Amino acid sequence: MSFISVGYFMVIIGTMVLYYLLPKRFRWCILLLMSISFYLTYGIYCLYYIGFTIVSTYAITRAMAVTTQKKTRKRLLLLGLFANFGILVFLKYCNFTIGNLNQLFTVFHIKMHISKLGLLMPLGISFYTFQTMSYLIDIYYQKYEPEKNIFKFALFVSFLPQLLQGPIGRFDKLAPQLFEGNDFEIKNVEYGLQRIAWGLAKKLILADRANVIASAVLHSVSSYSGSQIVAALLLFSIYEYCDFAGGIDVVIGCAELFGIHFDENFRQPYFSKSIGEFWRRWHITLGTWMKDYVFYPFSISKSMARFGKYAKKKFGRKTGRVLPVCLANLLIFFIVGVWHGAAWKYILYGFYNGLIIAVSNLLKPHYEVWAKKCHIRTAAKGWGYVQMLRTFILVNIGWLFDGCKTATDAFIAMKRIVLDFHYHELWDGRFLKLGLAMRDWKILLIATVILLITSIMKERGVHLRDYIAAKPLVIRWAVYLLLVFATAPFGYVGTTTEFMYAQF
Repeated sequence: MSFISVGYFMVIIGTMVLYYLLPKRFRWCILLLMSISFYLTYGIYCLYYIGFTIVSTYAITRAMAVTTQKKTRKRLLLLGLFANFGILVFLKYCNFTIGNLNQLFTVFHIKMHISKLGLLMPLGISFYTFQTMSYLIDIYYQKYEPEKNIFKFALFVSFLPQLLQGPIGRFDKLAPQLFEGNDFEIKNVEYGLQRIAWGLAKKLILADRANVIASAVLHSVSSYSGSQIVAALLLFSIYEYCDFAGGIDVVIGCAELFGIHFDENFRQPYFSKSIGEFWRRWHITLGTWMKDYVFYPFSISKSMARFGKYAKKKFGRKTGRVLPVCLANLLIFFIVGVWHGAAWKYILYGFYNGLIIAVSNLLKPHYEVWAKKCHIRTAAKGWGYVQMLRTFILVNIGWLFDGCKTATDAFIAMKRIVLDFHYHELWDGRFLKLGLAMRDWKILLIATVILLITSIMKERGVHLRDYIAAKPLVIRWAVYLLLVFATAPFGYVGTTTEFMYAQF
């Protein structure tokens, strides 16, 4: 069953009705039944993998609860991490590794060929694995007591719709909301429906339209000029944001119908003034996961402490203090790249972002000196806009690794942008003939302007949800209905794709 199908929303609404009719102590049961039943629509094989994660993590954390021996607890932790991350890495990277080995055999004229395995990737495995492993690590550090009821723990791991594309939640925040049963509040239903409608509008009106041109050009970069690739890349920026953020809007909205509130996953990322800030605004829950469970443990490890002392002696105090942080950032973004998919383009995408952040940290003191010498007022609004533009350009260069089919295509695209850029092609009309009708271009332009205006308002602290909710009943529901009914006639009529991160 598709994540954006009528059937899916009928399941959500039907479950919501049953949820509030049942006594509070049984409400978590209907959420678990809904989640598992929906997941089964994608095939029973998916249940084997998530079932293993649930049972193994539950058993290991319960074993941790009955022992005080540090070595035993550590072995249990490593077992849980190895088993679950091992499955994720194997499923994502087994065939990728086989393909690279076969290429090496060809290069060295070795007459050997390894057949790829017929592996199927369970839906949402990246999200539920990261969420479950954060729970395992928290239990190891005794942040809270492990859940005794395996079925309640199963709900935490599998709760629909978070299961399919995040955001990555924490047990101590979600458990009370999932297990205790929430009171019916019309505000939750109202806010939930408006968030769902807003997410669908981003997806169907903006993302699916932008993707028509973006995918056509970026999947065949050798056939297009640099100027056409740049224009397609800008559309890919719209697609990437509206598809992912729109999907998260739907997830958060569906959860709000049950009185469950997830952490926000986006905060106007294209208004960032640095790549570091961009990643604090984009996929926020993944970033905080990496910070809490990779960055900090790695930064304060004994090996990093020794490296820091060596670096201070070798390169000076300031540089020596920053270098361990740079290495930690490179590690994080390598993992981010690996997490995104089994391809060199994703690994390079992670390395690209990590390298920019590492170099920025190293050069930060020099930036301040250069700014003073050039008489740049770094606190001025104008300089802030320059930083935003610079960051947006750097982000879009990174999107080439994500949007193109291969890493090689990404480098070909960069070469064409530099050597084959023709300004006149941006306005001579040829770009308008790549797959969208003029009506679709007009809708795309108007919708992008509306999204930009609402994003600016939100960036300035104007919360449209609260602003609209404060209006009289007739006005606010008129706005909601307008948003809902605008999505149908103005949604893109074509090959509507599933939300991209539902494939993770």
